[in-house]
Amino acid sequence: MSRRIEIVEVGPRDGLQNEKTLFEIDQKLEMIARLEAAGARRMEVVSFVNPKRVPQMAGAEEIMAALPHTAGRSRIGLVLNMRGWDRCVAARCDEANVVVCATDAFGIRNQGASSAEQVAAMADIVGVRKPGDPPISVTVSVAFGCPFEGEVPEARVVEIVKAAADLKVAEIALADTIGVADPWLVRRRVEAARQVMGDVPLRLHFHDTRNTGLANAFAGVEAGVDVLDASVGGLGGCPFAPNATGNIGTEDLVYMLERAGFETTYDLGQLIEIGNWASGLLGKRTASSLGRAGGFPSEARVVA
Repeated sequence: MSRRIEIVEVGPRDGLQNEKTLFEIDQKLEMIARLEAAGARRMEVVSFVNPKRVPQMAGAEEIMAALPHTAGRSRIGLVLNMRGWDRCVAARCDEANVVVCATDAFGIRNQGASSAEQVAAMADIVGVRKPGDPPISVTVSVAFGCPFEGEVPEARVVEIVKAAADLKVAEIALADTIGVADPWLVRRRVEAARQVMGDVPLRLHFHDTRNTGLANAFAGVEAGVDVLDASVGGLGGCPFAPNATGNIGTEDLVYMLERAGFETTYDLGQLIEIGNWASGLLGKRTASSLGRAGGFPSEARVVA
């Protein structure tokens, strides 16, 4: 199978933002360097949020200043509002990922703004973007379910997707922020989004809270999606979502895809090592299955 699946590594951002143990800037930079050596080409590395609200994300400007601009590498900054956009541009990120929550309850807790206010902020950000500024992608968070409002209407998700597509953003992602989706819902929501997206690429972001993350990734690939987010070691979670757990593990996703014959850019053995290393620094056992079991055949071995 010659089809390539692009995996956007989100470990340095989503993977660390819910951890009690704080990585130092040098540790974050080492994590980024190791992931790029393992094959990461696009990576969410920083979040331009208030460090008083999310102390794990402090040091965004310092991290970007320390990263050399390298051909073939794209370092993404997470943006929630105009202030975050300004910081992202000043820090010279390669991409900006603007988040819009699909529900008011989650949006107010996560970003201090309703869903409609976030859609307006997205439009304002796109409106001030100048040539040479980073391209803008949009992630629709809690697109499959909200911890406070429950089921999220498909019509609401489609409304946000259409608003983003009408602004001609570079990419749109649907995020299962709290890990409640099932593969059949994924297919339906992908189909509904595509009806209003035109030719804007679609990306998917899954958490494995209820052990459906890889099944949902499979459903997305079967539905024709070629870009998926993942976090090394299965790290991750949202600090404003109750009982939040990690993203699907990059090594688990790479194993599943490459075993089936899909192409990725990653070295599985190195990913396993990084996942175990990062989890060890956080004082926990890796959440990824490959980190515990190793690859098959045995050339990718578990590193303690």
